[in-house]
Amino acid sequence: MKFVVILGDGMADLPLAALQGRTPLQVAKKPNMDLVAGHGRSGLALTVPDGFPPGSDVANLSVMGYEPQKYYTGRAPLEAAAMDVPLEKEDTAFRCNFVTIDGGIMKDYSAGHITSEEGRELIEALAPLMPGKRLYAGVSYRNLLVLKEGSRAVCTPPHDISDQKVEAHLPRGQDAKLLIDLMEAARPVLAAHPVNRKRLAEGKNPANAIWLWGQGPAPAMPAFQEKHGLKGAMISAVDLLKGIGKYAGLKVIEVPGATGTIDTNYEGKVEAAMQALRRLDFVYLHVEAPDEASHEGDLEQKIRAIELFDKRVVGPLLEGLEKGGKDWRVLLMPDHATPISIKTHSRDPVPFTIMGKGIMPDGVERFDEEEAKRGGYGLVEATKLVGMMTN
Repeated sequence: MKFVVILGDGMADLPLAALQGRTPLQVAKKPNMDLVAGHGRSGLALTVPDGFPPGSDVANLSVMGYEPQKYYTGRAPLEAAAMDVPLEKEDTAFRCNFVTIDGGIMKDYSAGHITSEEGRELIEALAPLMPGKRLYAGVSYRNLLVLKEGSRAVCTPPHDISDQKVEAHLPRGQDAKLLIDLMEAARPVLAAHPVNRKRLAEGKNPANAIWLWGQGPAPAMPAFQEKHGLKGAMISAVDLLKGIGKYAGLKVIEVPGATGTIDTNYEGKVEAAMQALRRLDFVYLHVEAPDEASHEGDLEQKIRAIELFDKRVVGPLLEGLEKGGKDWRVLLMPDHATPISIKTHSRDPVPFTIMGKGIMPDGVERFDEEEAKRGGYGLVEATKLVGMMTN
């Protein structure tokens, strides 16, 4: 049997007055996801354990069956693995976002989704500020800094403080001064750089600051095959998921044109999944776009991202599985809620559906937060989901 997790990052939300008390999932046209719910068995999943930040790192580890209490050390070390950046025992990896700060306000946590090419130029300009420190360009605004110190600081994700004053959310704790000094030293270099002068001239948000967060040492995790008895692959545009895949021993498949935004190569991801299933048992297919729209507070874009995910990923993938000639099951879900109203992640339970060979339908007709409350699985810990799908 073939198994696929189809995950739309941040799809879940809260009821919105602008939608007459409905959520984006309830409003979006998503016939393929509704078909999965109608032919499958649904429930609500708790993807973020108590005491952990409601991020994609914790949530996706949970969905893959890795208890965050045992295996979570931070977001940045997972991304370091995706970037093939080795971490020694004493190293601490940090996410180094390019952001736009205007008048002391976090105007844009992604610096206008700066391109990877622009980001590399800026990282090269910042490198001389950090002798003895390892600075790496990543995808778009997402970069990496590795230090031998700094682990005792408490940092806040920039997407948690959109439209807020940054002063109240700067790193704090014993190592805070080191990080704040690095962030401050970067600002004049970035302000004067031709990349940002050009972005301003074009009416785009400049990458006029760096923001350090998500730090941690390298984790130690058992292989996914050891935990679940399945050989599998990870398909995602973002380094976080690729890093989780690498630590889990999954084959990380690079898809040309996969961007992490709404213009990603949906068809390429589906094709990569179907090819992987010819030789592997399991695929984890992740799409970032709904989460990015949520962080921007763009309701129209979030609904569109959900609809594109349904039309160009869920539908074609189901069609491919049907034609594949093998028995199969899919687990459809978001990793966490990213409510438009707060522009960041929340701890709310998220809907999920398991459909396929041997799964008895429970009468649920649509895939959304409210309908999932009627599901036959009830409320479950996300770490149990892969086991539920495969047993």
